[in-house]
Amino acid sequence: MTTTLSQKLTRTKTAERTLDEGHGHDGNRLGRTLGLFPLTMIGVGATIGTGIFFTMVEAVPKAGPSVVLSFLLAALTAGLTALCYAELADRVPASGSSYSFAYATVGEFGAFVVAACLLLEYGLAASATAIGWSDYLNNFLHNAAGWQIPEALRSPMIVSGKAGTEFHFGHINLPPILLVVLCCVLLIRGTRESATTNAIMVLIKLAILVFFSVIAFSGFNINNFHPFFAGTKGLGDMAGVTAAAGTVFFSFIGLDTIATAGEETRNPTRDVPIGILLALGIVTVFYMLVAVAALGAQPAALFEGQEAGLSVILQNVTGQAWPALILSAGAVISVFSVTLVTIYGQTRILYAISRDGLIPKTFQTVNPRTLAPVSNTVIVSVVVGIVAGLVDSTFLWDMVSMGTLTAFIVVSIAVPVIRKKQGEGVRKGFRVPFGPYVVPGLSILACLYIMKDLSHTTFRVFAIWMTVAIITYFVYGVRNSRLNHR
Repeated sequence: MTTTLSQKLTRTKTAERTLDEGHGHDGNRLGRTLGLFPLTMIGVGATIGTGIFFTMVEAVPKAGPSVVLSFLLAALTAGLTALCYAELADRVPASGSSYSFAYATVGEFGAFVVAACLLLEYGLAASATAIGWSDYLNNFLHNAAGWQIPEALRSPMIVSGKAGTEFHFGHINLPPILLVVLCCVLLIRGTRESATTNAIMVLIKLAILVFFSVIAFSGFNINNFHPFFAGTKGLGDMAGVTAAAGTVFFSFIGLDTIATAGEETRNPTRDVPIGILLALGIVTVFYMLVAVAALGAQPAALFEGQEAGLSVILQNVTGQAWPALILSAGAVISVFSVTLVTIYGQTRILYAISRDGLIPKTFQTVNPRTLAPVSNTVIVSVVVGIVAGLVDSTFLWDMVSMGTLTAFIVVSIAVPVIRKKQGEGVRKGFRVPFGPYVVPGLSILACLYIMKDLSHTTFRVFAIWMTVAIITYFVYGVRNSRLNHR
């Protein structure tokens, strides 16, 4: 029987087929080694850190003190989507996250588009966090030993200047490249070892942020919140709030990362939904706590262009170097965990796409001893390292948010679709409250509301990326899809 192009674009994989493939014995099976605690720590590790350690220097100039509303708006939007993720993770507990959800609901072509969004957000997020790590490492070395990394070895070649894009030949940001290499080595050793290391680093990170908040609140000045809408980039009122929310939103990528680990979780139908909701609660509390403490301790006008901002705040509040030294050391450790988990998520998405035949088989080859996709991890690390070493992070933040928001919209659409396909009473488990339309609909509207204030450049680059992805699908994916041989 001949399959038409329209049928190929809309063909779906059932949840049962996805699970059967994940439990197969073809030598490319991922190991189920994760429980609820390490799974939750994966989400927290991929979320807390980037948005609070780095992006305030980008977000505060847009919104001023009202950036606290930006974090709240981003958290609310992520919360609505988290409920959708929780139900889908219960129904389709497989590697690949929203890609797998889309494949089971809206069809193969839609799933590949989502995959392109995920690859964009994870790859650039890993590069951006590695770049920010360099600033805190340099601050730590300065406070600990009075030595700084030479400018030519800690600044990228491609930067965003006042006159536009500038090229500084002879410059390379070496620390992020070294960080990516360390993450690559750890991930190659196996998921269990990586998850344990990440959990330890996350606990250190949370302790450091509590330490920061306690000291920062000792220098709290309520006048720093007046005027409340006071961004320095020409944005006022809620326009600045939503623009800043778009910048910080990418940090909620951690919720998606939990779903990417569904196939490596011992009890995915229980632990993945609970892990997503627990991670969201922990993240929201810490983001709001640190944002209020930081803005209370330092006027909003000082955030723009500030390197290792939280460390500088502590040094200014106390007049001493040791609190900044502790904060920088904690940031160096915690951002390591963010980069580690983000690269992990990227490799698992590529693994799922490759297993479906839409990209080459190299990305699904698993080492029989460590049960880790070694070639996949090395390729991802090389690309992430090149971007982190050569490109200014200013180019990356909004692009990551665009990919994240698009993926979240598709996840929200998938809830009513999969309810219709599987029926309301097929299986017990987590369900989005108030039916299949209210929360997903609000999630879509919230994502579109944040997306509308991203820059025109972000939309143009995103359009180019999606064009390349669509061409790739029609040239390779549609012909090599595993569903062709079903």
